[in-house]
Amino acid sequence: MFDEDDLLPLSALQHLAYCERRAALVLLEAVWADNAHTAQGMVSHQKVHQAPSTESRGTQRIARGLWVRSLRLGLAGRTDVVEFQRAPDTGALSEIGIRLPDTAGLWCPFPVEYKSGARRHERGYEQQLCAQALCLEEMLHIAVPAGALFYGKSMRRLDVVFSPELRAQTEAGAARLHQFVSAGITPAPVNDMRCPKCSLLAICLPNAAGRSASGYLRRMLRAVCDTPEQQ
Repeated sequence: MFDEDDLLPLSALQHLAYCERRAALVLLEAVWADNAHTAQGMVSHQKVHQAPSTESRGTQRIARGLWVRSLRLGLAGRTDVVEFQRAPDTGALSEIGIRLPDTAGLWCPFPVEYKSGARRHERGYEQQLCAQALCLEEMLHIAVPAGALFYGKSMRRLDVVFSPELRAQTEAGAARLHQFVSAGITPAPVNDMRCPKCSLLAICLPNAAGRSASGYLRRMLRAVCDTPEQQ
């Protein structure tokens, strides 16, 4: 169990799944830069959080911007949307439903995370959503079996089942994030097909991977010495 002061942002799970160096740059070195994709994502989140914090739609109760945390995983963050869906009322709390203030019946939480772009499977996004579910389970003491990713470009949802495999991946990601922070070491750049799409490309400098500072200086001195003097 982690202390409140040791909780890490659950949104970092998506960075970790994409690239360990990216996650370390964000967590350890507190650096960030936007590109077109991240800027679109920020706009999508702002629109969600500008809407009313709670809303009723038929058999749904919608809560926006809920703060959640898991002391077991050492994660905390803010959800985009949690839809509380009406469940069969057994007359008491159940494993899948809770009672909401001033509302009759039992309600099942269903987290929804908003992303830019077209609908697609992306491991980091699914782990981030699963982490929200694990936080809700710990806080509410009920099961949260599924959620959804909403993609702004295609305006479509991708339903995500929180399988044992996905839960294990999410828990392993949380442990890895804490290892980064404890070690305080940023991994070296990899320089592969992921790099051109990363908003931290200019900060990460993956093209410099494997090049030493001394080698760089030697090349620069050689270039200067080999350049003819201008008359």
